[in-house]
Amino acid sequence: MSASRYAFIHPYHPLHLVIGLIIWSKWFVIMYGGLSVACSVAPPRPDQGALTLINLGLGVLTLIFAALLAWLAWACAQSARQAEGRPRFFALVGSGLYVASMGATLFVGVPVVGFPPCI
Repeated sequence: MSASRYAFIHPYHPLHLVIGLIIWSKWFVIMYGGLSVACSVAPPRPDQGALTLINLGLGVLTLIFAALLAWLAWACAQSARQAEGRPRFFALVGSGLYVASMGATLFVGVPVVGFPPCI
């Protein structure tokens, strides 16, 4: 099935202006919800510091979401090179919003991984 058949996949679609922020919000809910559940079910010892399985899981989750957002930003930027006018605008702004969402993911995710959980 071709991408042109499904307009929401097309790199010039206006949905790219919000998809990055939706992905970031999903990451935020999964990360803090998972952290809360993990801390209530099996909290690590306080003397372990930041080297815990919880932080490892949060770090992997953060890297997966950041990589997804980086790939989407790259794909939109590549598509913008081939377009003009309104499609180029949507692709460029979508790419910028994916980069901003990736930055927000890393900005919030890296300190969380660096501190001891459940404190």
